[in-house]
Amino acid sequence: MADFFQTAFVTLLVTLDPPGLAPIFIALTLGMTKIEKREVAVRASIIAFAILFIFALGGATVMAALGISLPAFRIAGGLLLFYTAFQMIFAERGQRKKELATDAVTIDHVNNLAAFPLAMPLMSGPGSITAVILLAGRASGHWREQTGLILIILVVILMCYIVFLISEQVARIFGTTGTLVLGRMLGVILAALAAQFVIDGIRTITG
Repeated sequence: MADFFQTAFVTLLVTLDPPGLAPIFIALTLGMTKIEKREVAVRASIIAFAILFIFALGGATVMAALGISLPAFRIAGGLLLFYTAFQMIFAERGQRKKELATDAVTIDHVNNLAAFPLAMPLMSGPGSITAVILLAGRASGHWREQTGLILIILVVILMCYIVFLISEQVARIFGTTGTLVLGRMLGVILAALAAQFVIDGIRTITG
């Protein structure tokens, strides 16, 4: 049981990669107030946990019932993520923040950003969902392992939330210009990550 918990924790920690989410969170929430950023962090964490929780309980069954394969999920997630990366690289997202600066950031905008791309596919993406499904399969029929898996998911999601909160201090260090430059650079990295999602999906289908 201890080996299973250790494997589950390390696997989910690597696939969600909380430290790697910090700079992306900074770029995506550019122009928001501290309260709005906290709201995005809370909602994204709750949504991501809910998604991984569902897949931990019966992810393989849900995917099969919907007729969706994991490779198709990877490709779709990659294409959607690439759209966000395109906006970051060409400053469309930053321009939108300037337009919203004259008015309060709408609740829908906060909710949408929390759901996509933060909660999915960055936090509860193809990698983490696949990991949860495989780990749930190993724990099948053992309530202690299944309960432990859910608690581990909760712990890793909380780590992501804490990283989001700390990112506010990181943004102050970089300043406005540094954050803008960082956003462009992360847009390129995000585009590469999106392309990798698509490649992995195609490779699985053809391989």
